[in-house]
Amino acid sequence: MTTVLLISGSTRSASTNTAALRTIAAIAPEGIETFWYDGLSELPAFSPDDDGTGHPSVIALREHMSRADAVLLCTPEYAGTLPGSFKNLLDWTVGTADLYEKPTAFLNVAAQGRGEGAAATLTTVLGYVGAIVDPAICARLPVARDAVDANGLVTTSEFRTRALAALDLLVRQAVDLAEGESM
Repeated sequence: MTTVLLISGSTRSASTNTAALRTIAAIAPEGIETFWYDGLSELPAFSPDDDGTGHPSVIALREHMSRADAVLLCTPEYAGTLPGSFKNLLDWTVGTADLYEKPTAFLNVAAQGRGEGAAATLTTVLGYVGAIVDPAICARLPVARDAVDANGLVTTSEFRTRALAALDLLVRQAVDLAEGESM
């Protein structure tokens, strides 16, 4: 069983980013366990003077990261870059190397012409924290608000097919890495 941590960079209740990840969780095939970190809005502001070990949302983030074989992110773009709350989450992973050498990918579900600033910043930050990111796995899969049903799932078959392909590639990367370490 390969475990994939899903993290949405949005705090918005009707987020297409969250809907994308929720859909991936719903269609994940047998042998892939997905689970959520949903404490984004509860994380305290990062401070290098406080490692945050006492804050429940930081503890949960670190526990989730350590449990995961791989991480799949999906975030909106605010003011041309990552939302501050999501960047704050990533800042909490720097000192403890939570993403170091962990297979990580992201989806960009923004409409055409949007989301590139967030994707570029995320690529930079993930490189800085030492995550293993294969650009071929990271996918641009625009999701229109009307493509999300009442259950919060993306309904288009193209999204589902391409998102499942990205998930499969990420899991394959995690399995290959684990097998390489066990040799």
